[in-house]
Amino acid sequence: MKYLITIVGPTAIGKTSLSIALAQHFNCDIISCDSRQFFKEMQIGTAVPSTEELAGAQHHFIQNKSIFENYTVGDFEKEAIAKLDELFLTNDYVVMVGGSGLYVDAVLKGFDDFPEIDASVREEVTSNYEKLGIEYLQTELEKLDPNYFEVVAKENPQRMMRALEVCIGTGKPYSSFLNQKKNTRNFTPIHIGLEAERSVIYDRINQRVDIMINEGLLTEAEGLLPHKDLNALQTVGYRELFRYFEGEISLEFAIEEIKKNTRRFAKRQLTWFKRNENTKWFDYLTNRKDIIKYIENDLV
Repeated sequence: MKYLITIVGPTAIGKTSLSIALAQHFNCDIISCDSRQFFKEMQIGTAVPSTEELAGAQHHFIQNKSIFENYTVGDFEKEAIAKLDELFLTNDYVVMVGGSGLYVDAVLKGFDDFPEIDASVREEVTSNYEKLGIEYLQTELEKLDPNYFEVVAKENPQRMMRALEVCIGTGKPYSSFLNQKKNTRNFTPIHIGLEAERSVIYDRINQRVDIMINEGLLTEAEGLLPHKDLNALQTVGYRELFRYFEGEISLEFAIEEIKKNTRRFAKRQLTWFKRNENTKWFDYLTNRKDIIKYIENDLV
C-alpha cells in the first residue's frame, strides 16, 4: 500500500515545518503544491522554505518553473502524478503540502474536464474586463456561480475570467463541472489539516508579512515590476507593491493591504479545505508525535 500524507491549512500556519517533520519520520520526499512557490523569480513573497528547511528533506516542485512559462494546474497534475509514480517505486510514503486547494484536489482527484467554450465568449469576457475592471468579473461570477465565488481568489482575474467563460458558455455554474470524474490513483490519501483561532492565524500572517519586508520583498517585487501583467504575478504581496512603485499608494498602505488581502486569502483557504470531510484537523501547536501517532494508527 502506498500513502500520500497531505497537509493543508491556511497560510502561515506551520505546514512547512510539519511536512519536514513527517518526511523525516517516514524517511520520504515532499511534494509542494503551492501554486506560487513553483516560480524561481518569486522567493521571498511566496515564503519558499528556507535553505535549512529544504535541506531537511528532499523537496519537489519548489522554484522549478519561471514566471515566463505558461504553467497550468493541468500541467501540474500530470507532472505531480508522474513524480509520485516514480517516488512510490522506492518508498511507501510521500508527503504533499501546500495551500493551493485547486492544486491539491488536482493530485488527489484528477483535473476536471470542461467543455470547449466558443472563442466569442472568451473575447466578450476579456473585453468587458478590460473596460470595466475586476469588479465586473467579481459581480458576474457571484451572480452566476455563488458557490465558486465563495472560494475563488477574488484578486486573480485569470481564474475568474476562466470560470465566467464556462458559466456564460455553458449556461451552467463553473462549480458544477468540478470533481465530476473519479480518477484512479495508485495511493491512499491521508488528510491532515492545521488550524488555529482566527486571531492567531491573522497575527501569524501579519508577522510573516513584516518578516518578508525585512528580508527584501521590496527589492524582489521592484525587479519584477516590468512583468507585472504576467499571470504568476497576480499575487498578494506583489500586486500591492506594484501599486506603490507606480505612485498609487504609500508604502505603509501597501503593507497593510498585503496583510489584509493575505488574511482574506487564508479565510478562503479554510473554506475550501473544510469541504473535505476526510481531513483530520489539528491545532497548529499539537505535538508532532501525536500527529504521527494518528497517521500510523490510520495505516493499520
